[in-house]
Amino acid sequence: MLHKVIVLGVVLVFAGCGAPKESKTNNEWIKLFNGKDINDWVVKIHHHDVGVNFGNTFRAEDDMIKVRYDQYDDYNDQFAHLYFKRPFSHFHLKLEYRFFGELQKGAPEYTLLNSGVMFHSQDPKTILKEQNWPISVEMQFLADLGDGNPRPTGNMCSPGTEIVYKGQLYKDHCLDSSSKTIGKDEWVRAELIVLGDSLITHIINGDTVLQYSKPTMGGGVVQGFDSTLWQVGKPLTSGFIALQSEGQPIDFRNIELKDLSKNP
Repeated sequence: MLHKVIVLGVVLVFAGCGAPKESKTNNEWIKLFNGKDINDWVVKIHHHDVGVNFGNTFRAEDDMIKVRYDQYDDYNDQFAHLYFKRPFSHFHLKLEYRFFGELQKGAPEYTLLNSGVMFHSQDPKTILKEQNWPISVEMQFLADLGDGNPRPTGNMCSPGTEIVYKGQLYKDHCLDSSSKTIGKDEWVRAELIVLGDSLITHIINGDTVLQYSKPTMGGGVVQGFDSTLWQVGKPLTSGFIALQSEGQPIDFRNIELKDLSKNP
């Protein structure tokens, strides 16, 4: 996610749904991705209407959700997100990811080996055609650039949001975790435990690497919003989950969720 702050406005509108039809494993875990298709997911790509999967950016192949750009020319700031069809408030999400290939031509340099999963996001149906990112909180994924510098993964970024970290309002856009630097092409196990707006925990390969609380609407980094829906300071207690596309090919697999609202 972008590290430069741009003033924004947008809203969270959380749409409820009926009883989920997702298949369950181990009695409690819900498979958000069935390994075959993305029919339970909604695409939103910058410069395109909701539901338009430009260039087959998100595709289900080999039991993975793949993010690819082989049908693109220039990237053209076509930041994209793939949203699961219903929102959650209290949950434990787990998935595996692996960076793949080369950065797409025209993608910003900061997106090299950079992706993530968004949560407490606004409903994709409320995102305008020219809105670049959803207002949400991000568990950011990064990989080693090979330059000898540490580059942790499982970080926090805050497009249109603010959080409380160690008892203080955290004003910067991204917050590094304590994770080790992990190389490209390695599968990484990421877990996210979200308890409404009270406590959020990031876990990488079994290690807790970051905790924070009290996400609210505010801050920057989003453009093209519907400004009539913007509510600074609104607590973010629920929302949609989305996989991110920022110009770097990446694979996601084994995407499962335990709904903790039923047994907090």
